[in-house]
Amino acid sequence: MTTEDADGEFEAYADLGATTENAMDIAETSMDRVRELVPDETLADRVRQKSVHATGDPEFQHLVRFTGGTDSEPVVAGAQAVLEERPIVTDITMVKAGITGRGHDCPVRKAIGNGAELAAETGMTRTAASVLELDRQGVYDDAIAVVGNAPTAALALADCIEDGTRPAVVVATPVGFVKAAESRKRLRAVAAEHGVPAITNVGRRGGSGLAAGLTNELVHVASDVRSGEVDLP
Repeated sequence: MTTEDADGEFEAYADLGATTENAMDIAETSMDRVRELVPDETLADRVRQKSVHATGDPEFQHLVRFTGGTDSEPVVAGAQAVLEERPIVTDITMVKAGITGRGHDCPVRKAIGNGAELAAETGMTRTAASVLELDRQGVYDDAIAVVGNAPTAALALADCIEDGTRPAVVVATPVGFVKAAESRKRLRAVAAEHGVPAITNVGRRGGSGLAAGLTNELVHVASDVRSGEVDLP
């Protein structure tokens, strides 16, 4: 095997998702078991299923919250944004690493690493400063905004929306015992007030893997739309 071949195999592996027959069988069997535990009637149900799949907890389906006219509205908005190749913007590197590279042509970037001067000047967290800096650049407008780790990033994003920023959809599952639940509650309230579709959860749990998984489901819905298996309302 040449170095180029090895790099190609690594790239395919790093792109995430089952590709071999055995891996695909495991993935399909796993989702079949999830569908025995979670309804399979609406696009919102697909996100609930993914939340259970990502956490290994059937009860997590009851913790997911959808902000919009219907529960499926944020899923429709997210799938449409994927089809339009809108940017996917995550809060941290771990969430970015979990976004599949297959089934879409959306540019994927992370907020962390931006806004260092603002963080140093104000003492705010690096993730909050990063969100504010990217928002200053107009990055979040019409983007798929994903927060999987930092409550302060979710709070900063809520402030941006309140000030006029309009993401295509928000996926926010920051995790922890300090400000996590509160940040998601504020983000839901602001998103509802300003008509921004959002997928969040209640409680202390969440995290990068969950945020990436839910975002990937938006990609999967978009792929099904492209193939004619799903029609968006």
